[in-house]
Amino acid sequence: MRPVDAIIVLGGERDGREEYGIEHARQGVSANVVLSHPYWRGDPKMAEFCAIQDQRFTVTCVPPQPSTTRGEALFTRDLAAQHGWNSVMVISWRYRVPRARYIFSRCFDGDIVMRPVPRDYDFGVAHWE
Repeated sequence: MRPVDAIIVLGGERDGREEYGIEHARQGVSANVVLSHPYWRGDPKMAEFCAIQDQRFTVTCVPPQPSTTRGEALFTRDLAAQHGWNSVMVISWRYRVPRARYIFSRCFDGDIVMRPVPRDYDFGVAHWE
């Protein structure tokens, strides 16, 4: 694990990804956590995450446009330009990491560290595909 300018948590299944990204920030990996927020406006879990206040890091919640991995890569590119970020850690589920890396590499010129959510799945790659 190495420091990055921002931790980007992609939207999707409630599999612990938000907690995983925030825990990395608490451990000092980054002072910036960006949570993709493609969920309905009144989502109580996202409201809880977006309201986190910690002196060690900031949490920013962004609805991706479009509401896809491409939209998440685009908002990362824009935030990086705005804040001078050169490196990001992208967190998603294990089977989405290769695809997300490809999309992010097309939209973001900086250093990209991919991190899968540490959890077990009841199915393998072949079943998922």
